[in-house]
Amino acid sequence: MTAKEVIRESENKMKKALEAARRSFAEIRTGRANPHMVEGLHIDYFGTPTVMKSLAQITVPDARLIVIQPWDASIIPEIEKAIQKSNLGVAPFNDGKVIRLQIPQLTQERREELRKVVKTMAEDGRVSLRTIRRDSNEAIKKLETDKAIPEDDRFKSQEEIQKLTDKFMNELENILKEKEKELVEL
Repeated sequence: MTAKEVIRESENKMKKALEAARRSFAEIRTGRANPHMVEGLHIDYFGTPTVMKSLAQITVPDARLIVIQPWDASIIPEIEKAIQKSNLGVAPFNDGKVIRLQIPQLTQERREELRKVVKTMAEDGRVSLRTIRRDSNEAIKKLETDKAIPEDDRFKSQEEIQKLTDKFMNELENILKEKEKELVEL
């Protein structure tokens, strides 16, 4: 493995870590309807756990309403069960064809709890990025001790890895700020 391959691999891992953080942020209910809140729920579809987005059309007609229209109306009870089991804190309303989720306003207390949860999630993302940086730096050091690269290349490679880490940390901070802003909006 070359230094460039290590850097490329660490960039790919950092992208995946950031995407994972972005997905977990999207699942946090902010008082605004968002299809990501229900897309990943697993529904028991004839004995097979299947994600909601592959079983139904999910739309957001306004800021406080999610409409779920299953392709097969016979699975509406299963969808309702999955929504009730999730900790969305929203009761499904079903008219036989579609399920409506009315998203209530968040209380100030709940907003504060969610801000703490979001900050913890961001810290988990930071830890992932730092772990990737550490592993990459160790791989670069090993290349140097194996005489695959000179000392100067090690320093340059570690510098590049640090720049990547800083870039992804900044993106994570921006995602965190955006989510906190959503939580504060009434």
